[in-house]
Amino acid sequence: MKIVLASNNAGKLAELQTLLVPLGMTLVRQSELNIPEAAEPFKTFVENALAKARHAAQLSGLPALADDAGLCVDAFGGQPGVDTAYYATRFGYPKGDDTNVTALLAQMQGVTNRRAAMVSTLVAVRSADDPEPLIAVGRVVVQIAPERRGSHGFGFDPVLFLPEFGKTFAELPTEVKNANSHRGRAAQAMLALMRERWLDGSAA
Repeated sequence: MKIVLASNNAGKLAELQTLLVPLGMTLVRQSELNIPEAAEPFKTFVENALAKARHAAQLSGLPALADDAGLCVDAFGGQPGVDTAYYATRFGYPKGDDTNVTALLAQMQGVTNRRAAMVSTLVAVRSADDPEPLIAVGRVVVQIAPERRGSHGFGFDPVLFLPEFGKTFAELPTEVKNANSHRGRAAQAMLALMRERWLDGSAA
């Protein structure tokens, strides 16, 4: 089955493609089909993911999968949340993964409560008008490290410290990260939903 990924993020495509292999699904990035990015005007991950999935399905005529993910920092009242991708721009930096990390480390200076959660909400629709979208959420509690560590992954991975591993996501091998990340957990839940709802539980 071919399914459109309602994202142009290469990191997300690589992670999700690997995670969906067991279902025999092929992810196609929406940019390959000349589909523009959807507006994300909402304040919650699930609303934005649903909007992106319906948009991609509408313009492609294919099933679509969307991910809306973000960093929710306790000391910031859950922010930046749905605005995570643009976090750095709040502080005069250009948009980007590296500048996001730079801005976060600067804002966390002197902050003792470094608890945060990475949240991933996956939404899949069979068509733009699907009345029963599949919704899966993955959440991982982390500590914001005081400096970058590791060279793997993308986004905030170099400063997302997992106490149970004693490492940041960027220090973990890809297979370990995928098994324990917010997106990995959401993808596993989505796999179960797809097997049950879309594939009649017949997929291995």
